[in-house]
This record gives sequence, structure tokens and C-alpha cells, in this order.
Amino acid sequence: MEPIITLLTDFGLQDGYVASMKGVLLTIAPRTRIVDITHLIPPQDIRWGSYVLNSSYTHFPPGTVHVAVVDPGVGTDRRAIAIRTEHHLFVGPDNGLFSFVLDREESAEARLLKNASLFRPTISSTFHGRDVFAPAAAHLASGIPFASLGPSVEPLVGPWVRPNLCSDALEGEVLGSDRFGNIVTNIQQTHLAAFARKKAFLVFLEDQRIPVFASTYDELPPGHPLALMGSSGHLEISVNQGNAAHFYKARGGQKVRVVRVD
Repeated sequence: MEPIITLLTDFGLQDGYVASMKGVLLTIAPRTRIVDITHLIPPQDIRWGSYVLNSSYTHFPPGTVHVAVVDPGVGTDRRAIAIRTEHHLFVGPDNGLFSFVLDREESAEARLLKNASLFRPTISSTFHGRDVFAPAAAHLASGIPFASLGPSVEPLVGPWVRPNLCSDALEGEVLGSDRFGNIVTNIQQTHLAAFARKKAFLVFLEDQRIPVFASTYDELPPGHPLALMGSSGHLEISVNQGNAAHFYKARGGQKVRVVRVD
């Protein structure tokens, strides 16, 4: 099968950044199939980028190389890494972007990208996606040994990955919102099940109580807010046929609490 490389960035679509990365990939690995996950991650939003990557990568075939670039620290001393899990490879900045992947995978090996022979001859201090990450990913897709990238390293994991489980509340946070305005939190179905223990519970966004926990959007009339488990297994706050992010003026990092009703 032809190698597959996915791309996830905050580069947008109006400039030539994505095309430049694809050109580098195809120059080194011309038989590669390139799939765009998204290039519309909000600029510098590592938290949301890590969530979107995690909600997408498992649907690709084993051996896929995933290049993720949301990199506000480009050109600084932040590390460049590659990660190998049982079925997938990841390339990008070591800034927490792979946090959900690392939390999800039972085993993962990370390497610093230190083998300069794999990079472009001239490296821009502002575009490592083109000059470092794309060529490294193309070489991986072409079959170079993973160990040849550089020394082993322990990658960073962001603090937003897991909610805090307290005696009387499950305390999480907003990761961001999707195109429909659904507010996605870092509270996953497994966290909620362990905390609620089949008892009733209430959901709060900051100090605002979400009136209903539902199974589908249409359990409430249009315009009514609700909480439910989204397709990625994360607790979401929604408005049926509306935009919860606008309704609640939501932003990444806001506190979300689940409280048991005993």
C-alpha cells in the first residue's frame, strides 16, 4: 500500500504554507498519499490541535505518519520530535500537541529530530513545518529506521489532558468548540462513568448550570442548551440547532464541573 501522511496545522488556506509542505513531502516521497485533517486550527491553539488530532488519527490505516504543526514556539529552543506508537507515527513540535495521543496509547517511543541530513539544507527559523517536520515525515514514510532520527526523549504532556477527580466533583476544562458551536471539554466518557457511578449528576460551565444531560440534540426543542457525550467520547455542551459557544461566550480553558446528585 502507498504510504499515507496526514497534515494538521493552524496555517489556514489563504497562503502557500500548506502547499510548500506538500511539495517537500512529494519531492522526497513521491508515491505518498497526503490527507488533510485540517488547516483551520485557531492560530497557536495547541490545546484544540491536540484534541482534533486525537479525534482523527485512529481512523487511518496502521503505518500512517501524522504531521501536526501548531507551533507558537517555532525557532526557539522548543524541541522537535517524532513519536512511534503501536500503529502510527507522529511528527511535530514538542509543545503538548501530542498530549491526547500519548495519554491514549499504551506504549509510545519518542525521538528528538536531530539528524540534520533528513532536513532541508536551509532551515527557516519561522517555518519548521516545511524545513524540518515535512522532510522528516517523508523519510519516515519512505521507511528509514525510527532510531535514525535522533536520541530518545520524554515528550511533554499538556495539563489539559485529564480532568481532576475530587471527592465531590469532576473538574475539567473547555478545549474549544467545533464548527457547529458545540463546546468540547476534556472530560471523557470513561472519566464521567467512573465519577458518576450510575448516579444522577449536574454539569456546570463556570457558574452556569447546563439544564439537561441528553443522549441526542433533538431531545430538547431548538434553541435549548444541553450536555451530551460527543462522537469523540468527550463531554460536550450544545444548543439544539444553535451555537453553544456563542450562547455561553465560551473560550478554551474555562472551567467545567460535574457534580453528583446523591
